[in-house]
Amino acid sequence: MYKYVIKRLLLLIPTLFGAAVLVFLLLRAVPGDVCQLRLGGGGEWIDPVALEQCKIQLGLNDPLHLQLVDFLASFFTFNFGESMWTGRPVAFEIGLRFELSLQIAIMATLVSIIVAIPLGTISAIKQNTWIDYLVRTISIAGIAIPSFWLGIIIILGLLITTQAWTGTPWMPPIDYRPLWEDPGYNLSMLIWPAVATGYRYSAVATRMTRSALLEVLREDYVRTARAKGLLEKMIINRHALRNSLLPVVTIIGIEFAFLMGGLVVTEQVFNLNGIGKLFVESVTNQDYVMTQSLVMLVVTIFVLVNLVVDILYAVLDPRIRYS
Repeated sequence: MYKYVIKRLLLLIPTLFGAAVLVFLLLRAVPGDVCQLRLGGGGEWIDPVALEQCKIQLGLNDPLHLQLVDFLASFFTFNFGESMWTGRPVAFEIGLRFELSLQIAIMATLVSIIVAIPLGTISAIKQNTWIDYLVRTISIAGIAIPSFWLGIIIILGLLITTQAWTGTPWMPPIDYRPLWEDPGYNLSMLIWPAVATGYRYSAVATRMTRSALLEVLREDYVRTARAKGLLEKMIINRHALRNSLLPVVTIIGIEFAFLMGGLVVTEQVFNLNGIGKLFVESVTNQDYVMTQSLVMLVVTIFVLVNLVVDILYAVLDPRIRYS
């Protein structure tokens, strides 16, 4: 196991290197000029001297291979440089928003797990009953309903409900405070986007849990356990559910990694200043340094999450061994 983990960690280097080169080249192929946006994005006349000075200052006139070397050196030394748009360090800009996005991703993942595994298990055990049909309807609705639309409905529901109960409409605050400073304020702000997003992803995990558990329940060792007279609850918990969680863990891990950079619309609906919003701003402003740093951050999270999922495979199923 330890050798496997070390090998996977060493494989991070060529994986991140290849992703960095690809991201760098694709961003440079996108039309647009950050200097033109900074000096006159509305199409006004731009002083050619000022435009040239801006490009020299940002290093845009350097040969492409030198820009690539600078980017790779800054990434692997954790010195991501300065934003082309704001002039502030990229690490500072990301740090302001990373905590918020990470908390929402964790909370949405927890919502997904709490909803998906129990409902998927019940649906498989009660196959083709009204309970199964109800769970399947809930999961299909979660897949069909966009999370941003559900977020809008949640906000409207809060406004209408609080107006009817207290006479004063209330909606989630928009000024972020860390969880350890003011837990009540923090949760009142982030629980709603976490629920809206978590329900969407719990629907996928619910259907996967149901499908995987039904497949495991047809295995010979489950029939043998029933023939030996074991309690059905013990068969489900010890033998069936644990083995059926392997594909579910994969989906939940991928969802968590995606949530770190994919909450663009949800953050707009709830007016949250997270990583997704920073993504939109950096792309709109042609801020290559910020955009490529954000993309590489998401790539790194995906790679690390996949490593954790592989390790969890061996924990859930002792038959799996890594040499």
